[in-house]
Amino acid sequence: MEAKKILLVEDDTTMGFLLVEFLESNGFDVKLYKDGLLGLNAFSNYKFDFCILDVMLPGLDGFSIAEKIRSKDKKVPIIFLTAKTFKEDKIKGFNLGVDDYIVKPFDEDELLCRIKAIMARCDQSIEQVACPEFFEIGNYTFDYKNQLLKIDNESKRLTFKENEVLKMLASSKNQLVKRDDILNTLWGDNDYFNSRSLDVFIAKLRKYLKGDENIIIENVPTVGFVLKD
Repeated sequence: MEAKKILLVEDDTTMGFLLVEFLESNGFDVKLYKDGLLGLNAFSNYKFDFCILDVMLPGLDGFSIAEKIRSKDKKVPIIFLTAKTFKEDKIKGFNLGVDDYIVKPFDEDELLCRIKAIMARCDQSIEQVACPEFFEIGNYTFDYKNQLLKIDNESKRLTFKENEVLKMLASSKNQLVKRDDILNTLWGDNDYFNSRSLDVFIAKLRKYLKGDENIIIENVPTVGFVLKD
């Protein structure tokens, strides 16, 4: 099996080389860049299976790189590495569609576990060929495969996480979908920051679906959500 290719953008030379050595010893093919612009250019010219981005970088910061990567590829997994612990930065990262956020200093084995967990979820979503491609939600058509939400002549392209959250709700329409199930499936953890991020995605989906006043995403406090149409 061909090794998974990881884009690592980290300006700390020591940490960068240590991570390359560690990840390559665990079977990954890693390309290290110390500048944000160089990292983004590499992503534009080569195919990567995973991205690990430092937030504070010369040339272009991690948030900007993630935003540009998401405009090109909605599904490639992204992890942020950062020395920051501010809630606002984590929410900003998740709103950009990143998959995880790990604060320095961190344990390499923890990083490896998170990478493998995210890759496993991505591989599982690819393998779920039985998943319907189209859902009818009130007057909307939800094209899961193409990440499109349509009503009349209007269409909205969803981000990867928006698409996955809506799929979980639409697959169990009029039934309770537990908050913990969404968090563990899509984020790999049900901690406070991920939970707040999920609330942001739910608010966005409600906004996108407001063209049909009969559609409701009901919040069942502390338990989960029910999509009704």
